[in-house]
Amino acid sequence: MPNYTVVEVETRRDLMRFIKFPDKLYRNCPQYVPALHSDQVKSLTKVSTLSYCKRKMWMVMDGKKVAGRICGMINPRYNERYGKKRARFGWFDTIDDFRVAELLVHTAEDWARENGMNEIHGPLYYNTLGKQGMLVEGFENTPPFNCLYNFPYYNDFITRLGYEKECDWLQYKVRSNLELPEKVTRIGKLLKERYNLHEGSLNSLKKDKAMVRYFFEVYNKSFADTVYNFIPFTDEEIDEEASAFLPFINDKTSSIILDQNEKLVAFGISIPTISEALKKCKGHLFPFGWFHLLKAMYRYDTVDLMLNGAVPEWQNKGISAVYHSTMSEKYIAAGTVWGITNPQIESNSAANVWSNYENVPFMRRRCYLKSI
Repeated sequence: MPNYTVVEVETRRDLMRFIKFPDKLYRNCPQYVPALHSDQVKSLTKVSTLSYCKRKMWMVMDGKKVAGRICGMINPRYNERYGKKRARFGWFDTIDDFRVAELLVHTAEDWARENGMNEIHGPLYYNTLGKQGMLVEGFENTPPFNCLYNFPYYNDFITRLGYEKECDWLQYKVRSNLELPEKVTRIGKLLKERYNLHEGSLNSLKKDKAMVRYFFEVYNKSFADTVYNFIPFTDEEIDEEASAFLPFINDKTSSIILDQNEKLVAFGISIPTISEALKKCKGHLFPFGWFHLLKAMYRYDTVDLMLNGAVPEWQNKGISAVYHSTMSEKYIAAGTVWGITNPQIESNSAANVWSNYENVPFMRRRCYLKSI
C-alpha cells in the first residue's frame, strides 16, 4: 500500500512538478489538451488577481512521484459580491485512487476553514476568466483550449467526499455552414435598419487602447447578471486579458456591432480551435510549438465560440439576430463547418439561440459545492 504524503508547493521545482503532473496522468488519453507550461506559471504566480486573492497549492506524493494536485483559493471580491464565505478549489487532478483525492480535498477544506470560510466549491479559477467545471458528460470529445478535461472517476470521488451539484454548464457542437432560418435574418435586417446599426472592425479596435478598455467594460456590464458566479474584472485584469486574447481574434470569424454614434451594441467573438495544435505542443511553445499554433490560427473549419453578448440596454430586444446573421455569413465565407460553444449555465434562456442551428450536445460541466 502506498505511503502517501501531502506537500505544499513552495519552490520553483515544486511548481513545475505541479504543472506537469496532468501531462503524465493523461499521457495516453487522446482527448486531453495540455496547457502551455508558461501560461500555467503565469496563472499561478504572476496574474494581478493574486494581488487580492489568497491561494495555496498542494501535491500528494507517492515517494518521489506526484499522485495528485489541488489549488485552494479565496476571492474576497466574490464573497463580498454574493454575501458568502466561500473558498474554491481548482487545478484538481488525481490518479485513480480515492485516498489521494481524499487527502487533496481535505487539505484544501482544512485551509479554507482556517481562513474563516464555511463553504467550498469548484473546480473553479480565481475569477470568471479561467477554466472551470468538472466534466460529467462528453468524455469522448476533445474540449476547447480554455476548458477542463478530466477522467470520469473524478466525479465519483468528489461526490463520495460529500459534494453536491451547485450548477451545470452546457456546451454544444453547432453546424456553422448552413444559412440561418429566414426569420432570424429578417429580424436582424429590420433591427439594423431601424436603429442604424452597422458592423465595426475588430482589427481597428485592437489598435485603439481606449476602445479595448471600453469593450471589456461593456463585457463586465453585459455578463454581470447573466453569468453564474460572475466577478467583474479589475482594470489590471482587463489589460491582462486584452493582451492575451486580442491577438487571436480578427474580423474573419468575429463581429462587433456598433450604433450610429460608434458605440458598441453587441459582439460575437470566435477563434479557430487550437486544441489539436496544443496537443502537438505538449506544453511547450518552443522550439516548434509556436509553429503548430500559428498554423492552427489559419484553419477555420472548426471554431471556438468564445463570447456572444449585447450591452445591457440592448438585451432582450432581439439584437442577437443581428450578430448571429453577420457571424453566419462570415462562417460560410471562411469555410467553417462547426462551432464549439463556450460553457453556458443550463438555466440561461439566452442559450436557446443555438436552437436556430443544427446542433448536438457536446459537453456538460459541473460545479460542486460543500458546506465545511
